[in-house]
Amino acid sequence: MRRFFVWSALAALIGLILAVGGFWAYQHFYARFQPVTVTRHQAEIQALLDEASWLSSGGGGEPLYIIGYRDSAAMQRYERVEAPKLRAAGLEVRIIVFARPDRDGMVQSTAAERATVAELWLTRDWTLYQRWTATPSNNWTAAGIPAADGSMARGAVVEAGRDFIEQLTGALSDEGLRISYPLVIWRDREGYMKACACSDDRSWAFVRDDTGAPDRVGSTLSGADGGPPPEAYPGDGSPESLPYPTLPPIAPAGEETAPADPAPAPSTTPAPSRPATPPTPRKAPQPKKQDDTTFF
Repeated sequence: MRRFFVWSALAALIGLILAVGGFWAYQHFYARFQPVTVTRHQAEIQALLDEASWLSSGGGGEPLYIIGYRDSAAMQRYERVEAPKLRAAGLEVRIIVFARPDRDGMVQSTAAERATVAELWLTRDWTLYQRWTATPSNNWTAAGIPAADGSMARGAVVEAGRDFIEQLTGALSDEGLRISYPLVIWRDREGYMKACACSDDRSWAFVRDDTGAPDRVGSTLSGADGGPPPEAYPGDGSPESLPYPTLPPIAPAGEETAPADPAPAPSTTPAPSRPATPPTPRKAPQPKKQDDTTFF
């Protein structure tokens, strides 16, 4: 009986360890990358998104918002890789950028970045945004853009973007979302608002699955199964190929092979001859002149 209790306790301990390990693995490798469904602050978040100055290349479909700052490598990668797939699914991708505030005395944005953010919030110029993101941040000087520092109006626009982020992240934190950038917000087919902190590319597939976006777009491979195109071999009709020679048929076993048709005999019809050139008549020889001297 004692042995039975010992083995029962050991089995229960092993089962508990497996259960805890399985729950940890589920949370660590799967659940933490899933988007959250916004249930308590949908109206507040939607009002914030509608009032923000978002940027878009057009499309007119259901909106999907990508929110982040210029120096976020994860946001740049997400926009470069995933935005074409989302647009292919009929969504209108809307970008909202902000300039990060100073933190613990450390400046997290540059004067050129703040000037550009203020200009984008005021004009929603998609071409300017493309030029900005295509230029390395160290090389961007915001030439021709009015400075936000020292301007009460443009400085207020920069602060409005920061207030927008503070309110938005506060509302999403109440939904249990750990804030990281880019923040992606959309509505599913049933109209429920979803939010994803998509800094890790393992969370991107959840957004594609929920929106019906394809896994890849614009493949340059021409093969039917995504592989390289087939090579041309002789006899496949390609201009570079050479035709196979015509071979006589192979007769079944026990039968004689019919002789191949002999090559056609050369034609015996004489080729038309050229008209002969008439010979030039020779000059008649002159008779020898007789010598009048007589020999005796």
